[in-house]
Amino acid sequence: MGYRLDAKQLLWLLIAAVIIVFDQWTKHLVASTLQYGQRINVLPVFDIIYVHNPGAAFSFLADAGGWQIVFFTAIAAIMSVAMMIWILTLPRTARWLPVALSLIIGGAIGNAIDRIKYGYVEDFILVYWQNAYFPAFNIADSAITVGAIMLLIDAFWLEKRRAAAE
Repeated sequence: MGYRLDAKQLLWLLIAAVIIVFDQWTKHLVASTLQYGQRINVLPVFDIIYVHNPGAAFSFLADAGGWQIVFFTAIAAIMSVAMMIWILTLPRTARWLPVALSLIIGGAIGNAIDRIKYGYVEDFILVYWQNAYFPAFNIADSAITVGAIMLLIDAFWLEKRRAAAE
């Protein structure tokens, strides 16, 4: 069973590639400019900070001893391949869903590159309000989050509209 890529499918994969490049570039920029733990205030609710996260979202399993790096890298690889195949099977007229999948693929691969290179993910975006802090994150995390929200919107609202239209 073979898949033939058309221009639109290549566009979706290009979106993932742009996310990967932008994520890696911003991480490199921060890592080469700031020392670990250094923090620069940008706005009253937003700082740039250079930190490492050996775990997953919200530092989940950060102290697990190292196996989590291989685990999260393998999940990223498997899910990225599955989502690429999903993109290839979508109707050529689909737009919302392939963008969502492309964002998740780009983010997953961006963070997997860090895990493979360093054994941790580089984070640098810190959002807070007064003394309430959201855990530091990066461009890849943002792409994954936006893509996941788009998937939820598709599953709960857009899929029903598509089914009703048919």
